[in-house]
Amino acid sequence: MTLLSEAIARYHRILEELNAAGSPWKEEVREQMRQRGLEGSGSGVSPVLRPHFLTRRQYDSLAANAEALARAIQRVNQLALSDPGVMSRLALLPGERMLVSLDPGYSTPAVASVLEAVVSNGHLHLSSPRADLPRGAVASDVLADVFLESAPMKLFRKRYKVSRPPGAKPLVTSLLKAWKEFGGTGKPSVAILDFPGPLGAGESREDALLEEFLRSQGLEASRVFPDELEFSGGVLRRGGQRIDLVLRGLKAQDLLMRYDLSHPLVKACQQRKVCLVNSFRAEVLRKRALLALLTDESLTASFPADERKAIRSTIPETRVVVQGKTTWHGETVDLVDFILKNRTRLVLRPNEDTSELHATDGARVDDSAWERALRTALRFPYVVQERVESPAAPFPLDYFGELTYRDMIADVSPHFFLGKVHGFSARLSPPGGGFSSAAGMAPALILESK
Repeated sequence: MTLLSEAIARYHRILEELNAAGSPWKEEVREQMRQRGLEGSGSGVSPVLRPHFLTRRQYDSLAANAEALARAIQRVNQLALSDPGVMSRLALLPGERMLVSLDPGYSTPAVASVLEAVVSNGHLHLSSPRADLPRGAVASDVLADVFLESAPMKLFRKRYKVSRPPGAKPLVTSLLKAWKEFGGTGKPSVAILDFPGPLGAGESREDALLEEFLRSQGLEASRVFPDELEFSGGVLRRGGQRIDLVLRGLKAQDLLMRYDLSHPLVKACQQRKVCLVNSFRAEVLRKRALLALLTDESLTASFPADERKAIRSTIPETRVVVQGKTTWHGETVDLVDFILKNRTRLVLRPNEDTSELHATDGARVDDSAWERALRTALRFPYVVQERVESPAAPFPLDYFGELTYRDMIADVSPHFFLGKVHGFSARLSPPGGGFSSAAGMAPALILESK
């Protein structure tokens, strides 16, 4: 058995023994979650009863590959800003292109961001870039701390070394560095910006924890909705409150759908009167067409060897779905014909996640459904990707007070701060996707032998 499989088997045995002995540890964990702000409205972050472990070797590999990818993404971003042909391949909306053109006042497009990856057969595979702030870093830290002090983990740590990777604190350091490069002085007044209700996360526990954390670090911080913003006299405000730095939780596309380019936030950015994190230039990270650019060797041939190696080993072959010829692993193919003939090897994904457009896994549908999905992909911005099996593993769950096991897929999200990885979070979902009460955040910990 490997270190990881042996450790997981032992952890599960500990749970079974505690459960048989009638230990109240599950209730104690839930109470700690409630006290630490992780529960609300009767539900927790997730019912998962086991951390998602990465071995030290896996974590170091994740960090090295992710940081090399971050450098490659930065190069593609710079190419897109200087070359309209490259920019057009990202399939940005006209309004998005205008926002991306705004100089944020600091050098990196994403001060703080995440990538989504899965671990398959010991190898890491990037499933999607994301421009989202790692605002779950605070919740992930708190959840990990709760589990580290739980009864099962105290027994487990007698045999294994377990640690929580650095999470939220690098966020503050990165914000202040971006603020200083922007030209700011002193400590900025911070607004955490998102939509209220279902469209955004403005009322989420994660944002509440982020607000509380920023305040604990000596920053003035509050959660703000777009309708509350005003811009006059060269100052962005919410009521009488001056805003120096905006932590942007909403997508540029959603902002443009609800408002237009005259929104106070856009005006403030145009005049360089507010430091926006992440900048609108980070919207490039939301587009899966970015992966098509990264896997296009004609574009990346001059990139450093470590970046090209990270791309080859981590990113599945990706192409924007269009009529015509392209290359696939070095071979020239007619893309539409290739997609039709290789259904079980491929996945069709929208260029950006939306509620209207959905991914189609060719291995899970028949030929007629695949043809319908391809017709949709030719009408809207889509990419086709080489299929990577997302392995499911049994996780113990608290199901209405009972210990049960379900197969779940773990998505691993390394947290980036100014291009460096500091920690990761993990979210579980059932195989095949869809809503499940079992889905949610799991504690993220690094495992080593003693």
